[in-house]
Amino acid sequence: MRRYDLDWLRVIAFALLIFYHVGMFFVPWGWHIKNNETYESLTGPMWFLNQWRLPLLFVISGMGTYFSLQKRTGGQFMRERVIRLLIPFVFGMLFIIPPQVYIERLANNQVSGSYLDFWPSEAFIGTYPEGNISWHHLWFILYLLLFSLILTPLFISIKKGFSKGVIKKIISKPLGLYMFIFPLFLWEWLLQPFFPVTHALIGDWFNIISSITLFIFGFIIITTKETFWHSVKKYRYIYLSVGIVCFSAMVYIVNNYEDSPTRHTIEAFIKVINLWSWVITLFGFAARYLNSNSSALKYANQAVYPFYILHQTIIVIIGYYMIDLDWPIGAKGSVMIIGTFGITWVIYEFLIRRWKIFRPLFGLKNEPAKATGMLVNNYR
Repeated sequence: MRRYDLDWLRVIAFALLIFYHVGMFFVPWGWHIKNNETYESLTGPMWFLNQWRLPLLFVISGMGTYFSLQKRTGGQFMRERVIRLLIPFVFGMLFIIPPQVYIERLANNQVSGSYLDFWPSEAFIGTYPEGNISWHHLWFILYLLLFSLILTPLFISIKKGFSKGVIKKIISKPLGLYMFIFPLFLWEWLLQPFFPVTHALIGDWFNIISSITLFIFGFIIITTKETFWHSVKKYRYIYLSVGIVCFSAMVYIVNNYEDSPTRHTIEAFIKVINLWSWVITLFGFAARYLNSNSSALKYANQAVYPFYILHQTIIVIIGYYMIDLDWPIGAKGSVMIIGTFGITWVIYEFLIRRWKIFRPLFGLKNEPAKATGMLVNNYR
């Protein structure tokens, strides 16, 4: 079962992450460093992306786990996850994240020496944000590793004895895939007010439980195989319409109603319908238009993981030198986007991709894999 559309969605979602993190430099939300002028007009597009990009990636990761377990035992799968996820995570905390922390401290006048004065003598003192030890954007790798290891026994059990008949019957209906929103609503309604998202692992209960639920959904959904793909292709315009209505309703509620228990309940319900609608909409359009291989996909599939690991550090470094420039947002944003893609590509193409010593540090095998879809490219 080859699903090139999943590969494309994964590549597109991580590419959007570069645009999103460049946007974080300009939007009035808290981030590591900020431009000398922020733009309220960016909050709408940023909020829209923020609703579904991470849920999409956790669902895709659950699907990839299903494919991987078709070719491995549970022990083999867990060993592979440790190699592909833990090694890049540790390497990233030691060498990729400290430059971000240093730049942030420099921008806030908390350090004055060179980077060599900061690393390693100060880089590993205390935990962020008060201290300097952090995993920043690499939290996704850590959470994915923990979810994979914890859920392997459950997934093996599902693979061996899971009855898919009822789920297939339900999701074949126009709105059947919306059965999955109810656990998400409970977490949004009951947990989110008390456990704001921190990515700090400890105490990050809403984010952990919501993300692990989406991860499980991805695994369960893909077991239905063609029933799922037929449904998302056939009903994709229904999902798109629901998503447009729900996001519009969320914007209206946020702008017109004060916080209250009633507003929170309504907003939580609309939010999970909205994020799920966009996730399944994207699956539908990808299944219709992107389920084909190409040389671009072969290259991007290998590059996406190193790009993810490197991109935010490069954004922060470029952004630091542009903070006080009297340039319009279009010029600054363009330099940051082009510079991030360009510098990351140079590092990937001429260092990571070509030197065996670096490949495992960025989650790549020592021998490039042949591109045969999600089953082989990312998980075999």
